[in-house]
Amino acid sequence: MAFSINVNASALDALRNLNQTSGDLQDVQTRINTGLRISSAKDNAAVFSIAQTLRGDLRGLSAVGQSLDRGISTVDVALAAANAISDLLLDLKERAVAASDQGLDTASRNALSQDFVALRDQITQITSNAEFNGSNLIDNGTDAIVAITNSDATQTLTVEHQDLTLGSANIPITASQEILTQTTAAAAVTDVNNSIDNLNAALTRLGAGSTSLEQSRTFAGQLSDVIEIGIGNLVDADLAVESANLQALQVKQQLGIQALSIANQSPQSILALFNN
Repeated sequence: MAFSINVNASALDALRNLNQTSGDLQDVQTRINTGLRISSAKDNAAVFSIAQTLRGDLRGLSAVGQSLDRGISTVDVALAAANAISDLLLDLKERAVAASDQGLDTASRNALSQDFVALRDQITQITSNAEFNGSNLIDNGTDAIVAITNSDATQTLTVEHQDLTLGSANIPITASQEILTQTTAAAAVTDVNNSIDNLNAALTRLGAGSTSLEQSRTFAGQLSDVIEIGIGNLVDADLAVESANLQALQVKQQLGIQALSIANQSPQSILALFNN
């Protein structure tokens, strides 16, 4: 080996190896700090691209979950209101049937009619208050639930509006209906019976819609979990392996520093050639 004071080949080799070790050590530290084996496209462009696409799907499913949650809450409010109206209709039927008795005295008939009117008016209050997030599925409007069910927003689930207001097709009881006479009481019994049948059908439709929304929400949550696990399998670092690599590289770095120190001292041996 030639002796030169201009070029220290051993020191350059030691420095190059030390720089490589330092770079590897920095990469390991980054993986430990982030918990990611692939945190950018420079680590692995193909896998990073796949992971980003999956992250987009995950964000989309998060929005799907929010849409379904709003829909479920709106339908739940409508169902609670419809159940309350169903109970009121049963009470109305009881009053109307009682008032249909021809032998009923006037005072009793007036009391039954007052009770009937009070119960009737509660239906109007319930339908007007059955609102969630600005949507009311049982008033005389046209609100309906149209929830997104996939991350591309190309599929939706609809729960139709059910008009449960007085005088509607579902509730033929009018806002002025009373049972002051046997005739009006008999007519009220017919209207109440029709209302009960129609309301039961509306409850079935709302209940089926609520079940569909719940099932879609559950599936969206499960799909989100699967995608999140898949992303982790693609990009997450194995911290047990990285911990072992960290310790090995730290030792290697220390040895590299010592090797560089020894290599830097080698030119000093040239001075011995000139000693007498």
